Amino acid sequence: MGVTSGTRLRGTRLRLPTTVAGRRRAVRGVMAACVLALLPVTWVHAAGTPRVRTARDVPEAPVAMVFGAGLWGGKPSPYLAHRLDTAAGLYRAGKVRVLLVTGDNSRDDYDEPDAMRAYLTKRGVPDDRIVSDFAGFDTWDSCARAKRVFGVDRAVLVSQDFHIRRAVALCGAAGIDAYGVGAGENHDVTWLAGGAREVLAAGKAALDAVVRPSPAFLGPHEPGVERALETAGR
Repeated sequence: MGVTSGTRLRGTRLRLPTTVAGRRRAVRGVMAACVLALLPVTWVHAAGTPRVRTARDVPEAPVAMVFGAGLWGGKPSPYLAHRLDTAAGLYRAGKVRVLLVTGDNSRDDYDEPDAMRAYLTKRGVPDDRIVSDFAGFDTWDSCARAKRVFGVDRAVLVSQDFHIRRAVALCGAAGIDAYGVGAGENHDVTWLAGGAREVLAAGKAALDAVVRPSPAFLGPHEPGVERALETAGR
């Protein structure tokens, strides 16, 4: 039986083309596969890059969306803190009137939006100008819920520069007139890992943009953004 199994394994080994024409076809096939794999990344950059701005020159919008980026000991991770600092700066500069913090609260001991709210209020952003989305489980869910649940039509998005293009592209696909501001970071190991992850995430992003699935949790309309904007207008 061992001899038979070994024979079968040898028979199923990958065989490279032996002719010049066969090798050329194999090379073309590999090149075509690489091009297809890079199409989502190309789409993300084409859709997102023209709408990425600095905090100084981004157009004004009613709302800034801040995407979650993890907690450390119940408090915003350094990357999330930088996003929140950038959003607070936009608020103080009058670029936006309301902040929508969107993140994960899928379990009792993990609450990104409340941690984000606490961080912002300690830095001078009024509590009634902050709206929490507790079901922003990924970028598409955050964008789709901002539009379909919170009624956001125009927004400035805040994230790290390696993620902001995908966020802009997805919010655009969700129907939001969005510009993005990237929170500045040192290009350390975490930044490089985030950039590498974006290559893989672009495939899902392109699929989400085409299929436009419902978020993991949709729920009814929430008037939090509308009320906060009314308060801001007083």
